[in-house]
Amino acid sequence: MNQYVCIHGHFYQPPRENAWLEAIELQSSAYPYHDWNEQVTAQCYLPNAISRIMDSENRIIEIVNNYSKISFDFGPTLLSWLETQAPDVYHAILTADKESQKNFSGHGSALAHAYNHLIMPLANHQDRYTQVVWGIRDFERRFERQPEGMWLPETAADLDTLDIMAGLGIKYTILAPRQAACIREIGKDNWQDVSENTIDTTIPYEINLPSGRKLSIFFYNGAIAAAVAFQGLLKNGEELANRLIRSLPENAEHLQLAHIATDGESYGHHHRFGDMALAYAVHHIEKNNLAQITNYGEFLEKQPPIYEVQILENTSWSCSHGVERWRSDCGCSDHYHPGWNQTWRAPLRETLDWLRDDITPQFEDKARKLFKDPWQARDDYIAVILDRSPKSVAQFLEKHAAHKLGREETVTALKLMELQRHAMLMYTSCGWFFDDLARIESVQIIHYAGRVAQLAQELFGNATEDEFLERLAIARSNITEYGDGSQIYRRFVKPTFIDLKKVAAHFAVNSFFEQYPDTARLYCYEVRVKDFEAQKCGGNSINFGRIKVTSLITTESMDMDFAALLREDNTVAAGISSPQTLKVYEKMVGEISTACSMDDSPWIELFLKTHFRDSIYTISSLFRDTQHNILENVMDSTLMEMKRLYDPGLQSYSSVTPLVDEITSPLPETFRPLVQLVLNLDLRHELKVERPDMKAIRKILDDARLWHIDLNDEQHGIIFSRTMEKAMKTFVSRPEDTALIDRLTEMVGLTRFLPFPTDLQRAQSMYYLLLRTIYKDFTDRKFEGDPSAADWVNKFVILGERLSVKVD
Repeated sequence: MNQYVCIHGHFYQPPRENAWLEAIELQSSAYPYHDWNEQVTAQCYLPNAISRIMDSENRIIEIVNNYSKISFDFGPTLLSWLETQAPDVYHAILTADKESQKNFSGHGSALAHAYNHLIMPLANHQDRYTQVVWGIRDFERRFERQPEGMWLPETAADLDTLDIMAGLGIKYTILAPRQAACIREIGKDNWQDVSENTIDTTIPYEINLPSGRKLSIFFYNGAIAAAVAFQGLLKNGEELANRLIRSLPENAEHLQLAHIATDGESYGHHHRFGDMALAYAVHHIEKNNLAQITNYGEFLEKQPPIYEVQILENTSWSCSHGVERWRSDCGCSDHYHPGWNQTWRAPLRETLDWLRDDITPQFEDKARKLFKDPWQARDDYIAVILDRSPKSVAQFLEKHAAHKLGREETVTALKLMELQRHAMLMYTSCGWFFDDLARIESVQIIHYAGRVAQLAQELFGNATEDEFLERLAIARSNITEYGDGSQIYRRFVKPTFIDLKKVAAHFAVNSFFEQYPDTARLYCYEVRVKDFEAQKCGGNSINFGRIKVTSLITTESMDMDFAALLREDNTVAAGISSPQTLKVYEKMVGEISTACSMDDSPWIELFLKTHFRDSIYTISSLFRDTQHNILENVMDSTLMEMKRLYDPGLQSYSSVTPLVDEITSPLPETFRPLVQLVLNLDLRHELKVERPDMKAIRKILDDARLWHIDLNDEQHGIIFSRTMEKAMKTFVSRPEDTALIDRLTEMVGLTRFLPFPTDLQRAQSMYYLLLRTIYKDFTDRKFEGDPSAADWVNKFVILGERLSVKVD
């Protein structure tokens, strides 16, 4: 067979981490999920790891890991997030690459990816080089092999970038067909123009680079890729398969490859059930022997290039104007807001270019005193990013430091590296891709630029931020409320700035709501408690003590004293100061204790104001997620108290509701919010407990229907899905427990009557695993006459029916 098919998915999310916390904070626009990474993982990255193939009766006949059957790349910053936040998905991706090596002649399906998705032709040479180096090193650490191919962000290409890739061992990349300029048969003289999107996409090409190196390029089928991404082709997996097969010429003299490349998020996030269409397309091709499924590495080995190609430099797959989408108002946007302009793009890029170029000579001057070669050190700093342990940092400094560094020099050296890391993060492409400067993607890169400005001022002692804001003010939002870039910076970025004092303030304020160990981890900081006391003062509480806060990124540390007051109305005031002498500290402790023994709250208030002066922090100083959690806990307790007060009234009302319903009288509007509150609270409680009370849940649903109360909150569905996952994990660990099967069967059966969607994917996947492993053992025992095994099999089959899994 000389017909092959390869489907490539480019899976990527921009880095969204708070630059000071190294974690993604709550993003309300992603509700009911915590953040956009979590949402897209639930809708795309997880489903593709456990994708379902259905029969004609909509029963699952197979669950497959799509990643093992396709070609794919994942952005390194996304993989870093998945590793800690969705480890099952992360390991499924790594496993798929190992499985693909078995399927495709030793060639893994994963491609490396330029580190943080900046537009390579618009970067300077040094940044291009580091992006490729970091992308390769990140790939090697995760996939435990050298990458053959590398994905270019937005497929934006120029000869310098391709040359860097080839020089670092990359064999091939993937481009859009409109990025090809001309081709000729290798060894021949005459060039053929293919710049009008006419290149034959079924074969690989070779490009000769300025250095004399060579690189292979695959140009994907643009028409089918567009149909997948934008024209609804994923509504039918069989049609996707047939479309790919029809694109291959018959009776070709050499091997032919039908292949497409799209955003991986097409398969589930952009198009619901797109993962299932992908799984079925591959299944249909293999089952009917229509072509051989392959990946780029294997096909390149079987069919080396016979044509040479020249590319159109500074072009991409998502901008018809080359790479203008990331530096000018070219007309490309998401088009959701007709009449808006993107004139902000140019001054945003110009401002970031100025910031980068302004810090570079200062960086070089200061870094030469600490590093043998500052730029080589930056290239190797990926080792520290991948492993922040003290041992890893020590190895990095031992390799690159110009001399043995003292404590302050070590902090400075690491700050210099972080300066450079954020100076690249601020170029992440999504900052320019969409339609307005005030979108979260643009604010995020300004956020990273703010970290650069802060570090520059700490390291070089200049007023970088002032000029940065003057330049940023030229970029204007389409939304009058947000004004210009400098206003957006002051409104959304500046309040998120964090230093060691603010970390201490967070610890002090939150010490009333969370019990900390002697050494506590707060995001990327460590807080060591040297002394801590908690006392009551009337109806108020006061915590005070001494702590040491250390950044786990730069190793910078600071000792501080604190005192915090929790008032009866749940407001908090906390004071932070540099450490006093032991004598002064002990005097402070004695005075506070005396005031508490006398219930002298006014003295405590006055003490905070006079002792700490301007260093007073409130609950608003807490990190965003902690603020949300505290508010949620306070509101939950308040709502439960309200529920306790209203319950008797609701019980009285429930006795007459059948009559009210019978005479078609609606629930009084004054009563409706109370009923809705109580029913939602009761339902949420029942859905999240380890053993939900099915009768209680049904009663809540019946009451809601009777009183015409809407319980359709997606958060309920997420909570119940997680409850089922926990129960299913317990079943996997104790598969002989038939009581667990009964409970799961009842829980899954309930989902059919819930007024909100629930996600059964993980539960179905775990069931399928048991079906393919221990089910045969129980059926064998059943036919040998074991009554307990027969009971287990019967119950297991019923659970499979509820989960829509076909059991033979």
